[in-house]
Parts: sequence; C-alpha cells; structure tokens
Amino acid sequence: MIDAYEDPGTPDTRGGWSYLWWLVRRQPGRSLAGALLGSSWLTLMAGTPYMMARAVDDGLVPGHMAVLAGWTAAIFVLGAFNAWLSIMRHRTMTRVRMDAYFRTIKAVVGHSVRLGAGLPRRAGAGEVVTIGVSDVHTIAQALTVVGPGVGAVVVYAVVAGLLLTVSPLLTAVVLLGVPVVALVAGPLARRLQGRETEYREGQGVLTARIGDLAGGLRVLNGLGGKGLFADSFREDSQHLRAQGYRVGAVASWVQALGVGLPTVFLAVVTWIAARMAARGDITVGQLVSVYGYVAVLVSPVAFLLDMGYQLSRGVVAARRVVRLLRLEPEPDTGTEQAPNEPSVLHDPESGVRVRPGRLAALVGAGPAETTAVIDRLGRYTRSDATWGGVRLDAVPLPEVRTRILVADNDADLFAGSLTDVITGGADAPGRGAGNCATSPHSPAPAAQPSAAPPDARITAALHAAAATDIVQALPAGLDSPVDAQARNLSGGQRQRIRLVRALLADPEILLAVEPTSALDAHTESLVAERLRDARDGRTTLVTTTSPLLLARVDEVIYLVDGKVAATGTHEELLEYAPGYRALVARDTEEEVVR
Repeated sequence: MIDAYEDPGTPDTRGGWSYLWWLVRRQPGRSLAGALLGSSWLTLMAGTPYMMARAVDDGLVPGHMAVLAGWTAAIFVLGAFNAWLSIMRHRTMTRVRMDAYFRTIKAVVGHSVRLGAGLPRRAGAGEVVTIGVSDVHTIAQALTVVGPGVGAVVVYAVVAGLLLTVSPLLTAVVLLGVPVVALVAGPLARRLQGRETEYREGQGVLTARIGDLAGGLRVLNGLGGKGLFADSFREDSQHLRAQGYRVGAVASWVQALGVGLPTVFLAVVTWIAARMAARGDITVGQLVSVYGYVAVLVSPVAFLLDMGYQLSRGVVAARRVVRLLRLEPEPDTGTEQAPNEPSVLHDPESGVRVRPGRLAALVGAGPAETTAVIDRLGRYTRSDATWGGVRLDAVPLPEVRTRILVADNDADLFAGSLTDVITGGADAPGRGAGNCATSPHSPAPAAQPSAAPPDARITAALHAAAATDIVQALPAGLDSPVDAQARNLSGGQRQRIRLVRALLADPEILLAVEPTSALDAHTESLVAERLRDARDGRTTLVTTTSPLLLARVDEVIYLVDGKVAATGTHEELLEYAPGYRALVARDTEEEVVR
C-alpha cells in the first residue's frame, strides 16, 4: 500500500476509465494477486458440486463406503482451503482499495498545492470537499472489479466447461444467461451513471454553500438576511434530496436485479436439468452437480452486476477527479532579477506606492478595494505591479513568495499544537506563515527565518501581537492542542495567532489584511504600539480603518473607488480629507467626499 511519503505518480487524466486503469497499473503485483485469488476462490467453489456428484454416483453404492468417505474428506479439505483463499482475497482487495483511496487523495492534495492561488478561482470549495469526502471512496470501491470481477468471468467459463460434459443444452442456457442479464441491467446502469453525475454536481454546489453560510452567518444575521438565505438553502437541499431519491430508485433496481436475476437463472437451469434427469438423460449425481454449478454461478453473476454498478459510480467520481487534475497552474515565466535591496512596491492600477522600511496603512471605504490592491502587490492576481521598477510577474515566483508575505485575516489554521500552528512544525511558514497558507488563495514557499533562537523569536512575536495571554490561558501553554481552524479559540485569539505567525516569518515586505479587526480596543492599542518595533526597518503595509492603528503608522494611503485619493499622516488626513475623517471616525452625519 502507498506510503505516506511515496510519490503517487503521474495520474492518467485522459478520462474516468483511464484514471481507474491507472490506479490498477500503479499496483500491478497486488492487482494480479487479487485477480488470481478471486478467480481461484470462485473456481474452487465449483469443485464442490463436482465432488458431490462423484460422491452420489460412486459412493452411494453398497460396499463403497470408503469411496464415500474419501469424497467427503476431499470436500472438507477443499472447503477449508477455499476459506483460506477467501481470507487472503479479502485482505488483498482491501489493500488494493486502500492504495487507490490514498493515492487519489495524495494526487488531489498535491495538485491542489501546485495550483496554489488559482484553485479557488477555477474549482469551487464544494467540489474539492465532495472529492475528498465522497468521490475517493467511490473510486476505491470501483476497483472491486480487479478481484471478484475478474474471478466472476473466469468461473463462468469454467462452469460452462464443466456443464458441457453433462449437457450441451444446459451449457447453451448458461452461456446465454449473462448476455440476457446485461441487456436487462445495461440501460439501468447507463441511466444510473447520468443520475449520479447530476447528483454529484448538485452535492458539490450545496457543500460550497454550506461553507459560505457558516462563514458569513454572523454578517447575514446582522443584515437580517439569515431567514432569506435559510429558505434558499432549504429549497436547494430539498431539490438535492429529490435527486438523491432518483439515484436511489435506479440503484435499487440495479441491486435488486443483482439478486433476482441470478435466482431466476438458477430456477430455469434446475428445472431443465430435473426434466432431463426424469427422462434418464443425466444421472442423479449429475443433477446434483448441475444444481451446484448454477448455485455457484449466482454469486459471480451478482458480482458482475455489482461490478457494473460500482464501475458506473466510480467512473463518475473519477471524471470529477480528472477534471480537477486537468487544471494547470499559471505558468511562472519570471526571469528578471528581483531588487537586491529594499525597494518601492508600486501598483499602477490604484496608484499605491509602498516605500521601503516604513509602516504604512491602506484605507478604503470597502474591504474589497483594499484587498484587491494587496492581491496585486502580493502577486496573487495578474497586474502591472512593479517592485523596484521591475514588473512583479517577471520575477520568479519563489523569490516573490520568499520576500513578500501576504497575511490574510481569514487565514487557514491546521490542527496541531500551538507551536506547530505558529511555526508549522519547522521554520517553513507559508503565505502568512505557520503550518498552512495564511490565505485561502494558496500555500507559498517560506520566508527566510531570523537568526535569533527559536524560543526567543516566538516570545518576541507573541509579545508584539499581544498574544502572550493566550499561551498563559491554555493548559499546556505552547504545547496545547489547537483544533482545525482554531475553533477552540475565540475570534480575537485566532486573529492574534495569525499575526504571530506572520511576524515570526519576518519577511522583507509584510502585507497584512485587517490584522486587528476582531480585537477589543485595549488589545488593539497594544498591538498598534508594538507592531512598529516588531517591524522596525522592514516594509509593512496594513489594511485598516482603526484610528488606534492609523495613529501609529508612518503613512496613510487613502483610497476612493480603488484609486489613491490622498496620502499623509493620520493627523494630516483627518484635517484635509473630509471623506477620510468621516470613514475612520464613523461619522455618519458627514457626507463622504469622493
């Protein structure tokens, strides 16, 4: 089975069937063993009826008790050996499925990391979640075809050959049985595939909406829109439920046929064999063997139908995975040399200039316009932004990520100890810093760590972010466990932990989005006082409308409709920019000048 650190290989993304075949080819030895064990297990099941026929015809004769005992012992030995084969088959097929499961997860996660900032723009969160939660399991189950599926085909041919020694008529009936089953179940399987595709698409959309609602519930409630969105979600979920019922209706027919058709098949063949035995065309022992052969075929035929069902669902899931794996990351064509010394970061679209070595603030009426500027300056969207006169998109991306760090307010937080959360378990912070990307956009290479001892760096970062009390309040301090997304911390604590992570990365340029928006006035004042010392001599730009933070920055850049309207100190803008004064003072009686 694939190791946690093993390369999953290059997936075949030509289509759903190609991807499933790639999963089989990635474990050829185990797949071959599963096919051989499955074929041997089912084939030896057909040996029991043959031995029973010999025991009846040769052993139920006066004076042949030794023959009867011999065949009885042989049946027992065969049964015990076949039970062992069944155990080994099940173990092997479990490993086949688990390998496919984890290989798909590794391929999807690895490709998601490579897509980076382009992932949210090209694939919905619901689609990615559905792949991780449901589709990988469905794909793994589809590989059942490797073991019992192959064995079903083999044993069908073996039983047909055994029946040929009894009666050509019975052989013809058996050989025609599977095509009839395929003609009956085939259209249902194709219909199931279509229904399953529709259902999976709807499931992905609804999953994304759940995440959006959960993240914005407080805002919706404040705007009075919770009921409206709840009604919309209820209607969509009911529609998805109806789709699920339609999928279940088709699936139930497929599964019912998997049980019912083989039983009908058994009854027809047994009736023909009984008539032949009554006429003396076959012996009683041969009648027993015919019944046994066909009874053995019930399982393979059911396997074949289930194989079709699982493959139909597996192909649908594999197509979704392939669609994600086909997405290509934006090529990094950067070949220009980045500035060797701290330089001006310039966004021509807005007119924002971030001068080196200064603590600046970006202020706008709406968070969307300031975030758009940050994304351009951090090279998370295409733009004409420059760095020291060099186009930012002409600089190799690894160097940009190393020296320019964007710390988002809604950064992801992985589960782990508090130390791991703020350091990533090593000196390898990502976009923001820490054990994950601090942006929903993408992971990023690490900023260069400081030369200070790790403990001293952590202590300094905690102090600068006014987060020392968080460590003191936790039972095990820095070793205390933190839930995914730090759900066991308050909103203000999560924000300070994200700031600690960004400060610990110590990048040349830090672009922080609303780093104090969830803090109370006292804590925000402490952060504002300490941020300057923590970033002394390095370039820092924060987006904020907090007077406490604005009063302590070197320069304020005021945006109106996404363009620079004024620059200066906080006091200067309060005096000369009425719109700025109304915005930061929350003065609703004064009209915002645009």
